[in-house]
Amino acid sequence: MKLSEHDILNAAILIVDDQESNVSLLERLLGEVGYTRVSSTMKPEEVCALHRQNRYDLILLDLQMPGMDGFQVMEGLKTNAADGYLPVLVITAQPGHKLRALQAGARDFISKPFDLVEVRMRIRNMLEVRLLYKQLENYSKILEEKVLERTAELRESEARFRSLTELASDWYWEQDEHGNFTKVSGPVLEMLGIQVGPLLGAVQDVRTDGWNEDERKVLQTAIADRQPFLDMVLSRSNPNGTQQKFQVSGEPMFSQSCRFVGYRGIGIELTSGS
Repeated sequence: MKLSEHDILNAAILIVDDQESNVSLLERLLGEVGYTRVSSTMKPEEVCALHRQNRYDLILLDLQMPGMDGFQVMEGLKTNAADGYLPVLVITAQPGHKLRALQAGARDFISKPFDLVEVRMRIRNMLEVRLLYKQLENYSKILEEKVLERTAELRESEARFRSLTELASDWYWEQDEHGNFTKVSGPVLEMLGIQVGPLLGAVQDVRTDGWNEDERKVLQTAIADRQPFLDMVLSRSNPNGTQQKFQVSGEPMFSQSCRFVGYRGIGIELTSGS
């Protein structure tokens, strides 16, 4: 992230001081440097409302003012700061107030009487930090929105994929890396004699007899090699003498870190038991 000179000079700045001479001096100084969005007030009780309306990048705040001092202004700003960052540069002639001001949330301070070189440097340094902070915050929001958008797209894609596979097949299935069924849809439970397991809703095959062993070995080899398989036929003889044939297709699934996490696929029954 980089800041341009235009970004810095276009920052919104508010001067808060009850002395008109100080306000004029700071306005002239900032104007000479090239800052274009400088405003001021001599009424500290207006600061919170002004900041809510304009979201200043920097507030130059005098600490010693009648009626409402700078410490009270900072307390008020804390209650409406949407981003948790208090963009305050305090102005004080009292050395003992500096530490207290920083503890109250101020980011830096300017001493009276003014050293104009120091004033320019502290204002620019603080604006650079403030604007980079805002850029980071905006980037985080954009990234979060993209993650939510991508997540929604993936869920929609998954729902669409399952809908299509259910239309094109008798069932859709998923297995974990250990070969346990984790998801099934369609009449596969009845066809294959599958029941829901006792843990975490896992689906477990409780009938392992009757399958054509040569066909099963071909399937097991493909799975062991983490290979996809297409329209593979599996046959089974039932205890009552009937025969069943199934056609299955599947592909391995991997996590973002390329770890194998199981298989998913579709299947159809070619022949019903007869």
